[in-house]
Amino acid sequence: MLVFKFGGASIKDANSIKNILGIIENYKKNNLLIIISAMGKTTNNLEKLLENYFYKKNYKEKFNEIKKFHFDIIEQLEVNNKNIFLEINEIFLLLEENLKILPTKNYDFEYDKIVSFGEILSTKIISIYLNFRNLKNKWIDVREILKTDNSYRNAKINWCLSKKLIKKKVIFEKKFFFITQGFISSSVDNFTTTLGREGSDFTASIFASILKSEKVVLWKDVKGILNADPNYFENTKKIDFLSYKEVIEMAFFGAKIIHPKTIKPLENKKIPLFVKCFFAPDEKGSVIKDLKTSKINVPIFILKKNQILISISPKDFSFMDEKNISKIFLIFFNMKIKINLIQNSAISFSVCIDDPKEKLQKLLEILQKKFFLFFNKNLELLTIINYMEIEIKKTILNKKIFLEQKSRRTVRFIIK
Repeated sequence: MLVFKFGGASIKDANSIKNILGIIENYKKNNLLIIISAMGKTTNNLEKLLENYFYKKNYKEKFNEIKKFHFDIIEQLEVNNKNIFLEINEIFLLLEENLKILPTKNYDFEYDKIVSFGEILSTKIISIYLNFRNLKNKWIDVREILKTDNSYRNAKINWCLSKKLIKKKVIFEKKFFFITQGFISSSVDNFTTTLGREGSDFTASIFASILKSEKVVLWKDVKGILNADPNYFENTKKIDFLSYKEVIEMAFFGAKIIHPKTIKPLENKKIPLFVKCFFAPDEKGSVIKDLKTSKINVPIFILKKNQILISISPKDFSFMDEKNISKIFLIFFNMKIKINLIQNSAISFSVCIDDPKEKLQKLLEILQKKFFLFFNKNLELLTIINYMEIEIKKTILNKKIFLEQKSRRTVRFIIK
């Protein structure tokens, strides 16, 4: 049994979708479950749609743009089946109905309700297309079988209930394979939840773990796991083999190639994870598995953009002790804001976070009740693993450094 995951870049247009047809053809004799993300930049566009809807701005232009994008792809796929237009139109009608209802005050709840439509649309279109091309499959609404708590935008899996529902629903037959959505899920109360940005990788590992998959393959737009993002760094190198531990560390520091929660369910069952290029499916790609010794012999560069550095000091000029630090952590925990880096001194505590956008003002207001604040926006967090001094000097040349941390094999900079 195999689990495949196709990300947004691999299904960004009609030609890309036609390309995955050939990949699936080569594996159609296997018991196959396919996890699919939203198409192209649909998630980004749905986030903009949500923002306009939540703050009571005009959302119709963005809605029409998303709708046109999907219907254009359907036409280019040349599916001789009128039902595809009817089914996709029904989904857009449901989205439109949701947008007509006044939003609640819970942005994260509304986020999961609206942004989840991207995966529903992509899987429906691809399922119908593949059936039309005689690759018989069954479409599953993952929200019926993948259950979570109600931590919207970062839901926690209810493993016991999900395992029971998945095993009951996903029963393989030689006549067909299954297609379902990544990223999305639902609470036990049947409200839509999501697993965090890029959460489709995590979805794949959940199904692989529960169904005891032979392997998981993430189909990406790169030839495997690289030592740096080619959009920001030159002369990147592919890493052929990585251990589970090494990938967890890279994901924790912000490497976008794999969702941070993906690895643990696979490591528990010793299921190998392959990262392969959908444009070159016959190439080996990268393999993540149980390794006793590291096979990485190059520096790894991880760059996170849109960072905010907040420096916090007590108003009473007391020490930044455990009591004050615990208060700060509790504020971030309650607001569900992840801290990427911390550094403290006698009277100051600094944190680096992803720009929380709509949450930022509230966060600052809460902190300012008890602390003095200094903060900088639009920064970058650079992490270098297996660093060498020559690489550090080259990478931070002409950059303003706001903060630096160095350990035996890892160095981190907040820069602009």
